[in-house]
Amino acid sequence: MQAYGEADKVAAVLADLDTAPIDEKLRLTLRMLRTVTTDHASVTPATMRALLDAGVSREQIEDALAVCFAFNVIDRLADTFEFEVPGPEAFAADARQLLKRGYKL
Repeated sequence: MQAYGEADKVAAVLADLDTAPIDEKLRLTLRMLRTVTTDHASVTPATMRALLDAGVSREQIEDALAVCFAFNVIDRLADTFEFEVPGPEAFAADARQLLKRGYKL
């Protein structure tokens, strides 16, 4: 939420994607990601065509799917190995550091 800078908008998306005040390209992309993540359904050619017709580029679709895949793998491994999840304060502190320094080794 900190990177996006609009906590209210992020909360609205999480509460109800269909009524959230976001760009239609983002809404369609998030719906597609929901399909493959929580609905466990296949994305159809019609879904991809709708994204492309709305102006979402192939690169944006690939990026969204790559990030979704990475988080899904991490989440499943965390569940399997019962990783301890820090509280909101730790997430906020980590987010501040990432926004300040970026991803560096």
